Amino acid sequence: MALLKLSSRQIAQLEKLLTVRPDARELNRAQALLWLADGESVEQVAARLRVSRQTVYNWVERFQSRSELGLRMRLADGMRSGRPATALEIIDPLIDQVIEKDPRNFGYRSTIWTVPLLQQYLAQEHRIEVSASSVRQAIDRLRMAWKRPRHRLTLRAPNWRLAKGGLSAACGSTSGQLS
Repeated sequence: MALLKLSSRQIAQLEKLLTVRPDARELNRAQALLWLADGESVEQVAARLRVSRQTVYNWVERFQSRSELGLRMRLADGMRSGRPATALEIIDPLIDQVIEKDPRNFGYRSTIWTVPLLQQYLAQEHRIEVSASSVRQAIDRLRMAWKRPRHRLTLRAPNWRLAKGGLSAACGSTSGQLS
């Protein structure tokens, strides 16, 4: 007896999904469900796909429990527990609010924001611990350029020679001789 009973419509949808090159994980799940519906054992399917038997049972349970969703969603990965991969929804607006302001206004002894300083700010002000790479990625997503301040000398005024007492600039002569 087959572990899974699929309607002819579901079988047709799964077979069509195999031809449109879905995600490799979706492909494996679709193949597993079709083989199980054909009467193959869980052990055979698991060996063929090189996964554990428990994985195949999890796929079947997830597929059956999501009956109200579309086929692709029924084959999609399940929710994952644990810490999210990035903190982009959280730290991007916080960095965007503060990046244009002077860090000295927040009590820091720096005139520019750096990655470690932003990490410290997020930890102290918002109780958010993030890695340096998360801060760098947030800065990239916000399209901010990190440039060190350049110290430029003031440009000379166009009539600087006159101010110094030079005669050649006033007369237009370049040789310095009087005619």
